[in-house]
Amino acid sequence: MKQYTVTGMSCAACSARVEKAVSNLPGVTSCSVSLLTNSMGVEGNISDKDVIAAVQNAGYGASVKGTDKAAKADTEDALKDRETPAIKKRLFTSLGFLIVLMYISMGHTMWGWPLPAFLAENPIAIGLSELILTVVVMVINQKFFISGFKGVIHKAPNMDTLVALGTSAGFVYSTYALFAMSAAQISGGTEAASHWIHEFYFESSAMILTLITVGKLLEAHSKGKTTDALKGLMKMAPKTANIIVNGEEQTVPIEQVQRGDIFVVRPGENVPVDGIIIEGNSAFDESALTGESIPVDKTVGDSVSAATVNQVGFIRCEATRVGEDTTLSQIIKMVSDAAATKAPIAKIADKVSGIFVPTVISIAVITIISWLIAGQSIGYALARGISVLVISCPCALGLATPVAIMVGSGVGAKQGVLFKTAAALEETGRISVVALDKTGTITAGTPVVTDIIPAEGTSENELLTFAASLESRSEHPLAGAVMRKAHEHNVEIHEVDDFKALPGNGLSAVYGGETLYGGNMSFIKTEVQLPDAVEKRAEALAAEGKTPLFFASAKRYVGLIAVADTIKPDSPQAVEELKNMGIKVVMLTGDNRRTAEAIGRQAGVDEVIAGVLPDGKENAVIELSKYGKVAMVGDGINDAPALTRADIGIAIGAGADIAVDAADVVLMNSSLKDVPAAIRLSRKTLKNIHENLFWAFFYNTIGIPVAAGALVGLGITLNPMLGAAAMSLSSFCVVTNALRLNLFNMHDNSKDKTLKHKEKAMPQITECECLENGKNECTCNLETEENKEENLMVKTIKIEGMMCGHCEARVKKALEAIAGVKSAEVSHSAGTAVVTFENVTDEVLKNAVEAQDYKVLEIE
Repeated sequence: MKQYTVTGMSCAACSARVEKAVSNLPGVTSCSVSLLTNSMGVEGNISDKDVIAAVQNAGYGASVKGTDKAAKADTEDALKDRETPAIKKRLFTSLGFLIVLMYISMGHTMWGWPLPAFLAENPIAIGLSELILTVVVMVINQKFFISGFKGVIHKAPNMDTLVALGTSAGFVYSTYALFAMSAAQISGGTEAASHWIHEFYFESSAMILTLITVGKLLEAHSKGKTTDALKGLMKMAPKTANIIVNGEEQTVPIEQVQRGDIFVVRPGENVPVDGIIIEGNSAFDESALTGESIPVDKTVGDSVSAATVNQVGFIRCEATRVGEDTTLSQIIKMVSDAAATKAPIAKIADKVSGIFVPTVISIAVITIISWLIAGQSIGYALARGISVLVISCPCALGLATPVAIMVGSGVGAKQGVLFKTAAALEETGRISVVALDKTGTITAGTPVVTDIIPAEGTSENELLTFAASLESRSEHPLAGAVMRKAHEHNVEIHEVDDFKALPGNGLSAVYGGETLYGGNMSFIKTEVQLPDAVEKRAEALAAEGKTPLFFASAKRYVGLIAVADTIKPDSPQAVEELKNMGIKVVMLTGDNRRTAEAIGRQAGVDEVIAGVLPDGKENAVIELSKYGKVAMVGDGINDAPALTRADIGIAIGAGADIAVDAADVVLMNSSLKDVPAAIRLSRKTLKNIHENLFWAFFYNTIGIPVAAGALVGLGITLNPMLGAAAMSLSSFCVVTNALRLNLFNMHDNSKDKTLKHKEKAMPQITECECLENGKNECTCNLETEENKEENLMVKTIKIEGMMCGHCEARVKKALEAIAGVKSAEVSHSAGTAVVTFENVTDEVLKNAVEAQDYKVLEIE
């Protein structure tokens, strides 16, 4: 996505106009404009020159955001609060002249406050004074008139147009009344001219401009608060680094650090870029990235991330990721991109905003004409029309969604939960099923020794010495677990000879002239006799999801060590929280059913689907989607297809890069508890958006009729000045409501509500038995009972406009959502989608793709 800075926008109608202008350009596949950050994201094959020209033709300004240092400067520049100081200056200057104007127009006229004799005895002098003071206030707030009338010229009226028309109408009519007063005084004297003074609306025009400026100040201040999380992330980025050049330490700007450079970090200093420790060890505060306050111990070979704090030791590191590639930069980019995209729910406000201002102007004109026909004076009718213009507020509609998205994504980022797009933040809260990968997601992903059961007459340390000596030459992950346990116990490890690894069976080696054996039960039973009690104990351990390793010599059985990939301590609680939220929890794994069931019981999941390989996980997600919206949580390369297939893909941040790239939500911690936290935050943000939209629609629905005079029969009328005050407060209320999200604790499950979903039976999925039957790979083409139809057709769709993996995912989801489509393999580089289906017409396939804003060139 290419990002641009847009200038000159003042309300939702402006952002809608810019978005429409750019979206209509040939080659643009998607465009989203953020009024909150004054930014625009564009995807497609189009030049910057054409995009900028389209924005300028619409009456606004645009420039390309840079890269690397320039990009950071641009983002910081875009987030810098320039509005508040400028508006504050304008406001206080306006207030100085408005106070004098109000003293003359209302203090003297209504309450008899004293004035100098040359004014008090001359109504025309009073009128001229009011005119001059009003002109000054209008000049101070000329921005409303420039922007408003420019919008009219470009046939794109905005909120400023409403303000400009309302105040101009009041000013023009008051000027007419001043000339009429002059004529009356010439013909009938001062007494004849005095009644015209009550037809002046100079003070209303000035007051409207001032009150709306007050609203703009409150809005600008609140909008500045919504980007605090993003500003905070940027401030954490170190400015310099201490690198080693020719054996000497040098302090250089962070932009000069290259991949492969050696840098040092002393206690209390921030890590400048991502790297790997090559010397030293220390504890690191990673709360800036993960939200986790407990320091993490790291030593040689461990990775460190930019902006984390070295707490105790001196370390030397090699830079692995610099510039925009660092973890911190990626987090900033994700939060910024989320703010630059639009949530689907925002389309409602966008559609309304596009016709809102012309509709309001029409209502105002009709209101004036209606009251004139009803026999009211021009002044009365004009007051009603002006009230309609100034009370309506497209800004509240335009801000309802983006402010909540910005604050919500910022709250998540501070806690290590990153939503890549606004749509991801919205959809996560609507999940009905969560599919969890087992290894590395529910479990720690690293096998550990759980049980040490020595034979009679053998101690635990003797068994560990025996096992570690044998396993020391092995590269198997289970051997690593045994070696770690041996080092913990500080047992002696002997050097063995004639080491042999026997695939599928175990190990053998020679020590002191004696042959040592280690492996599974069937292998060991060929060498020694196992007691019945040992076999039963091993079966019990296997039923718990553990792998029993047997050890023996040529003469005797030595003992048993059980190894398992244990579940993370917080996994059962996370699963319980998901179930309490009304979400079905399913575990997907390539392990055999017995191991999978054991882990599933410990975690407390609703269903276990075992023996699935990467394609099987993807097919399982397809079937689970028949129950409702599915979130897939995984961390490995083999999870990427399922992450892309799911409605929401959630990647554990410590996992593989390809999994992180394929996901919609990234968890910087490896804690499963962040999954219910992400759903909780999404639900809260969505609720906040609904509240904002309700207020915006309710305010305009009630306010405009009242301003037009619908309740005059009940004695209720709305002065234009009160209308302006109400308009000012409406946007402020919407932004302030969104800021309440900053107080939300996303890990507090005490207020969780169970969302009701339509009752559907969970789909029955045929599990692969190849792995359980001893095969090294799946050969049964895993499929569901409902997915065995024959006579399928395959067609290739040529598509224009796909630019990245996310484009592929959008097209893939759209095609596979069609009834009858079994699969769609999409490639943005080839510009094709290969679809397998039955009983689907070309027109249906074409419409599904083009509904995602891509162009279908050919279907063959």
